[in-house]
Amino acid sequence: MTRWLGITLGDVTGIGPEVTLKALAAESINDHTRYLIIGDENCVRRLNEKLSLNLPLKSFTGHTETGRIFITNPFSEPLPENLPSGSPAAANAAIAFLRDGAERCLRRELDGLVTAPVNKESIIRAGYKFVGQTEFFSEISKTNRYAMMLLGHDDKNRWLRVALTTIHIPLKMVAEKLTSEKISLAIELAAQACRDLRLPRAKIAVCGLNPHAGEGGKFGDEEINIITPTILAAQKCGFDVVGPLSGDTVFHYALRGDFDAVVAMYHDQGLAPLKAVAFDTGVNWTLGLPFIRTSPDHGTAYDIAGKGIANPSSMIAAIRLAKQLAKNRK
Repeated sequence: MTRWLGITLGDVTGIGPEVTLKALAAESINDHTRYLIIGDENCVRRLNEKLSLNLPLKSFTGHTETGRIFITNPFSEPLPENLPSGSPAAANAAIAFLRDGAERCLRRELDGLVTAPVNKESIIRAGYKFVGQTEFFSEISKTNRYAMMLLGHDDKNRWLRVALTTIHIPLKMVAEKLTSEKISLAIELAAQACRDLRLPRAKIAVCGLNPHAGEGGKFGDEEINIITPTILAAQKCGFDVVGPLSGDTVFHYALRGDFDAVVAMYHDQGLAPLKAVAFDTGVNWTLGLPFIRTSPDHGTAYDIAGKGIANPSSMIAAIRLAKQLAKNRK
């Protein structure tokens, strides 16, 4: 059965359109997946010509149309050329692309969605209450059971998979926002992610919050009062989970294969080691949504946008993961 994969174009003043087209040029020859680019058609066609990619782009009219790579623009009007970085028009369009992609997935018109980067600051300046794409999709799909997982591999094909307990909050608020329910959810979704990837096991390591995992309460009591009881409860429920382990060593053991996924307590605890290992190949996967959603693990990179030098490796990895998950679910 032919799969349909949607790709939202993101902020068109960033590198999203470039990495999208470069990734499609590299990946569309590998199977029979059909792609729907959700974004500004004029922008896509101009860039396709500028980069000399010669992708066979077609305007989308329906799923019965012949072809492989289609474009649809849910925004009210075409965007002008040469918009300044982070312009309100680009931000408004980026939100329209995201909403359209999510709605198509919820209607089961797409088997998965890959989202090119957006810029949170420009979206907020345009008048939206926007925390991040992860939260946007959880709201539109009416789910509060979700988590962000980042995954990638090094040049030896050794993988890190990191699920985050808390995401986009200030570091000073992490301890007060940390709850047993959030840790349990991250463990549960990380284990399900391993099953969705068809891994032979789902062994999960849980980080401590404090240095040396609190060192018996000397550096904080969150490990004693919250994290350890949650892990013990998860073990009783049948999860193969250990911890809390010190954040300065657990990723070394995960990289060598002792664990299949790591649950980190906060954003940078998990993403710093992931990006050190897989800066170019990292992928953001939103766990818990009723549809597959992945994205490259980088931002809009306004400083290199339009120069033709953006690296599409992370977008290629995001497309490949979405296709793998869609195939496994089928």
